[in-house]
Amino acid sequence: MFRRVLIANRGEIALRIIRACHELDVEAVCVFSEEDRGAHYLSLADRAICIGGPQPLDSYLKSDRIIAAAEIAGADAIHPGYGFLAENAAFAEKCRASKLEFIGPSADSMRLLGDKATARSIAKKVKVPTVPGTDGILEEGEDAAKIAEQIGYPVMIKASAGGGGRGMRIVHQASELEETLKQAQQEAQGAFNSSEVYLEKFIEKPKHVEVQIIADQTGNIVHLGERDCTVQRRYQKLIEESPSPNIEARTRRDLCAAAVRLAKAAGYYSAGTVEFLVDEKGKFYFIEVNTRIQVEHPVTEMTTRIDLIKAQISVAAGEPLSFNQRAIKPAGHAIECRINAEDPEHGFRPCPGVIEKFRPPGGLGVRIDTYAHDGCRISPRYDSLIAKLIVYQPTREEALRTLKRCLREFVIEPIKTTIPFHERAIAHPEFIEGKFDTGFVERNLS
Repeated sequence: MFRRVLIANRGEIALRIIRACHELDVEAVCVFSEEDRGAHYLSLADRAICIGGPQPLDSYLKSDRIIAAAEIAGADAIHPGYGFLAENAAFAEKCRASKLEFIGPSADSMRLLGDKATARSIAKKVKVPTVPGTDGILEEGEDAAKIAEQIGYPVMIKASAGGGGRGMRIVHQASELEETLKQAQQEAQGAFNSSEVYLEKFIEKPKHVEVQIIADQTGNIVHLGERDCTVQRRYQKLIEESPSPNIEARTRRDLCAAAVRLAKAAGYYSAGTVEFLVDEKGKFYFIEVNTRIQVEHPVTEMTTRIDLIKAQISVAAGEPLSFNQRAIKPAGHAIECRINAEDPEHGFRPCPGVIEKFRPPGGLGVRIDTYAHDGCRISPRYDSLIAKLIVYQPTREEALRTLKRCLREFVIEPIKTTIPFHERAIAHPEFIEGKFDTGFVERNLS
């Protein structure tokens, strides 16, 4: 096991990793920007090192400064968390070249699976269903209109690199294709420094379901069941739960088997997530792999009782998984709401500022992952996530009742948050019945 780990992230996920390290008797070192100086969670680390100015480009995205901080602190490894440099293969290589273990997959498998077009090709080779579309990136001069006609409208244009909904556009008819393609390429270039895009059939009214996997460096790989991430706004996830409601047992089994098959084909180790769309008939299609820990990992931890961050650290240290597939028996139901500093009454406008009153709910089956507290400042420079409210109960019905009570109790003042949105969402008949799709928010709650 490592002696000391540097955490190349901030906020909620940094605190989550600090706690996992301490439970493994591993020292935790945090880096921070000038914007985060004095943050309470930094006091819980064994050491904290400033790496630059308030903008991410001057701090959390400065790989050389992060590696230098790790060397100064005498760290053995670097945990990237999620976002920032978590899926940057070049950063992983730099870490290992500096004799620092990167707590994540190999750079090779990150490149293979992190690039959506390449991941699609691997999926096809191992017979994982994919959405009909181009075999790889849309080459310059390739007849996008002809391909779109072959697979049928509507079609989706997607950036080959990155995620979070950027570089994605839906095209409903041929007359819109040329201009929309240019817009997607420009957005992809600006967001990911790559204008590469690909084309695929747009699946209407799907569920978004992902499978959590974890593998060690000796070839052992398991899945930990699936999560439903269907409730989204502009491709940003808002509510996640496990297991996915209204998914047949056979579909669940085949989804999980497909995820393991794909990861094995890429020689993957560490924690990762394989994402799928499931149509109204129960047919599923692979869409992408996230080669990192996910924001919504707690719902899987609650149903499997496996600490994914600890497992991720242990695997990176070269230890084998302490469990096999037969030992994983998910039980109960978990739901997570992302509480963001956004105003849902005004288009989810960001609402940074100082939290004067922070009163989280509690009780049996309630978990709050947060770095917030009275007097905590939510910066406009970073992601607006304040807290993750996770509830766990034996059944979905009981979990919804607990979630309703917790949202009513949760006080964050005076800034605006997404708590009122979540209260409306979980009270909607479509959500209660589990019969929602990715258009649920725009159709009912926009």
